[in-house]
Amino acid sequence: MPFAQAPVETPRAFAPAVLAQQHRNLISVQDLSSSEIHALINLAGNMKSHPADFGGALDGKQLVLFFEKASLRTRLTFEAGMASMGGMSFFVDQTASRLGAREPLSDIAKNLERWVHAVVLRTFAHDTITTIAEHASIPVINALSDLEHPCQALADFMSLHERFGDLRNVTLAYVGDGNNVAHSLILTAALVGASIKVATPAGYGPSSSIVDTAQHIAHSTGSTITVTNNPIEAAEAANAIYTDVWASMGQEGEASQRRKTFAPYQVNARLMSHTVDDAVFMHCLPAHRGEEVAAEVIDGPDSIVFDQAENRLHIQKAILFSLMGSGMYCFPARSV
Repeated sequence: MPFAQAPVETPRAFAPAVLAQQHRNLISVQDLSSSEIHALINLAGNMKSHPADFGGALDGKQLVLFFEKASLRTRLTFEAGMASMGGMSFFVDQTASRLGAREPLSDIAKNLERWVHAVVLRTFAHDTITTIAEHASIPVINALSDLEHPCQALADFMSLHERFGDLRNVTLAYVGDGNNVAHSLILTAALVGASIKVATPAGYGPSSSIVDTAQHIAHSTGSTITVTNNPIEAAEAANAIYTDVWASMGQEGEASQRRKTFAPYQVNARLMSHTVDDAVFMHCLPAHRGEEVAAEVIDGPDSIVFDQAENRLHIQKAILFSLMGSGMYCFPARSV
């Protein structure tokens, strides 16, 4: 059965508690417990169904976004989410000069905490985010680093919940590069009790420490985690097949070699045929048709890539509201 939807209250009388300590960050999926992820998905579902009920939830709040990497979905969904709840956002383009180049990250953090209520960072080095968070007394949100992409994974599991209900009955296959998206999907699957099978070429697998952490979590949640080099093994009986670009931002110089190495890992009709009958295709976008995915799959009736993109807005609104909403929503006590 799907998770029960919490009742939506009238404006300004928001439902009691999803996020509790003051000054929580979202740097890694590991910052959340299983119950917190379920609560965020339910809250995001309420926001999606009844957006007007949250129209003034962040009145007077200000958010700054520092992006070292280009963005379409991440930037616009955070900005639109803040605006829809009455808050303001400020975008700082760092694509020409990385954070910390002009002054220490610790000084940047100490400035920001005096001006705004939260920080969203899209960076290359994960250490950039952890350092800002270490020195800032306001919430810091990871909007992508080379290690993780937690907001994407939360939106993806919201999309799977919408389609299949109880995530404990879902098996997700991830085929391609064991990158930041794969890391966050593995951790989220472990926390919510879903099963995940990751297939990558040899030498391109996910971080062993991420997998070990997820395996440890899985002992408590009933999740199963499989890492293989065989894409057909991953696809067998899966409810969804997920892929991402073969060369992420910053790896452009490897693109030619990666196209050769990853060619057997393309998600096409043949690979999809190994899944269950109602399986869906997933991609975090942007996609390269003819490379990691065949056009017939991503543009076909089983593709939910634009549902995932839409849910970025709703899950990020839930995150912002939970972290910045003056305690109106608080995560419950931490538990796996």
